[in-house]
Amino acid sequence: MAPFVPDPKSHVLSQFSLQGKTVAVIGGSGGIGMEIVRGMAEAGANAALIYHRSAEAESIAASFSKLYHVRIQAYMSDVRTEKPIADTINQIVQDSVYLDVVIANAGVCSRFDALDYNAENWKAINSVNYDGVFWTAKAAGNIFKKQGKGNSIVTASVSATLINVPQWQAAYNASKAAAMNLCKCLAVEWASFARVNSVSPIYINTLMVSKQPAELMEKWLAMVPCGRIAQPVELKSVNVRHAVQSHYQD
Repeated sequence: MAPFVPDPKSHVLSQFSLQGKTVAVIGGSGGIGMEIVRGMAEAGANAALIYHRSAEAESIAASFSKLYHVRIQAYMSDVRTEKPIADTINQIVQDSVYLDVVIANAGVCSRFDALDYNAENWKAINSVNYDGVFWTAKAAGNIFKKQGKGNSIVTASVSATLINVPQWQAAYNASKAAAMNLCKCLAVEWASFARVNSVSPIYINTLMVSKQPAELMEKWLAMVPCGRIAQPVELKSVNVRHAVQSHYQD
């Protein structure tokens, strides 16, 4: 099926269709990533759900395929080094013929006082949140350059621009700031063949947040004007909005 390309003069809701598009979502088996996959499927896209460790990835892919009448396929990969994620992206292209959007959504966070970091726990954060974004973007960029068109989206964080309190997480904050600036660099460098954007959520009710001590949650809520934590499903439309940019790159 040929990708749907809307008429800019058509009804605005029709311009958000991703019918016939193929979207790859890194970290797509849970939390924000799973809802991004759902959003893409609801918009009509076929999706590659890429996961690292998940006992549920295959069943999620199968259930979404059945529910939304699109093709959702699970792929196991690792963004921490170049070859695994490049091989996965290339396999998705072989399986789908064309790749329209790649969403780098994998992320990890640990709390350490800055003086307690060592090479191992510092690398554990940055190898996913920063290195992983670059290796994912590079793999996608090579495909997009060959195609002459593509769209890369990165899940950054509000931590890229502010310092979270009362917890200390210098590695996470720095990695997200680096990832956001990397997006800006690639958006300029690849402007002739790709679009590169980032999304920066605040506290979202994923396992990363919900597993934290209750006293932390209470302090966070006290600083949030609306007094609640956002749900992962609230981010799916934001990512669909960025994904439809690939309609207008001709």
